[in-house]
Amino acid sequence: MDKQIVLFHPYVTDRMRERVAETLKTRWIGQGPAVDKFEKEFSRMFCNNLTTAAVGAGTDALHLAYLLAGVQAGDEVICPLFTCTATNIPLLYIGAKPVFADVQPGTLNIDPEHVRALITDKTKAIVCVHYGGLPCDMDSLRKVADDAGVPIIEDAAHAIGASYRGRSIGSISEFTMFSFQAIKSITTCDGGMLAMKNSWLLPKAQRLRWFGIDRVAKQSSHWNNDITEVGFKYQMHDVSASMGLAALEEWAETWKHRRSLFDSYKSGLSSADVTFIGKDESDRVHASWLCTILADDRTGLQRKLAERSIEASQVHYRNDRYDIFKDSRGSFPNMTSIEDKYLVLPLHMLMNVADVERVVSVIKEGW
Repeated sequence: MDKQIVLFHPYVTDRMRERVAETLKTRWIGQGPAVDKFEKEFSRMFCNNLTTAAVGAGTDALHLAYLLAGVQAGDEVICPLFTCTATNIPLLYIGAKPVFADVQPGTLNIDPEHVRALITDKTKAIVCVHYGGLPCDMDSLRKVADDAGVPIIEDAAHAIGASYRGRSIGSISEFTMFSFQAIKSITTCDGGMLAMKNSWLLPKAQRLRWFGIDRVAKQSSHWNNDITEVGFKYQMHDVSASMGLAALEEWAETWKHRRSLFDSYKSGLSSADVTFIGKDESDRVHASWLCTILADDRTGLQRKLAERSIEASQVHYRNDRYDIFKDSRGSFPNMTSIEDKYLVLPLHMLMNVADVERVVSVIKEGW
């Protein structure tokens, strides 16, 4: 029987385990100096030294970004139809209305032209997701956002290491969120990072992630013992941060390996009877988190792969199919045209190029 090739697998190295063990021997296993260090190092590597706040999950970071952007109940926020629900659910926490924009068929990213058509006087922000690790058309989105006078909030959960026209994802917009969930390119078991262009927002972000308490003032005995804004328990802890710091030290190796797998898929599938998502975007660098194809009779292909011990899945779904977003339903012809065709293939650090070649070979056999 063929070796099972799973769709995802966490990547936890010996160095990460050692760092965790060292941290567990210290005074700080909650939020402490390792979190501060992780914020600075991550920002240096990926965010052009923008202000950052580490949190417990990418969803936490998005919720904070919406609050820091001034989104309130009754506001409209234009956001991707096709994404993990984590992008859009925090808007429901606030009482804001997600206004879904259609996808670009060739990228599955948000369509800037549809975004422009959706702008109203109630629009408070524009949210984009770099699907699979392929950056959105940020210049077009920037033009729409500037014309409307609203900020862009990037959901870069898939996009660690990606860049757009020479600019790293994490350095472009008013807010950018990263995820360190279990199967992401960098994992801290779970965790997130929020990068902000306006450094003056950091104290508020730090208060909101810790119940509304000014921890710096409290720890230095200068706090006035009052909470004036509703905060949350969204902080990262030093155990997670220690994993993240080790992962950053090994990032060059991780990046090289993921790129080799992605490029092998891209090359191998160029002659297959499928469409490779993101293959023609030469002005941006893909983060190589997901490999997604479009295939006729997706169910048949998925069954064929499963018979050969290869996992494949949709992974993400159009959000308007969920009842919680019933007030955001509309017409999305581009998404509808590919809804039954997209399929995510295995790509993770426990694979090698030979595994990719095996997946490609099975696809080329037909189904």
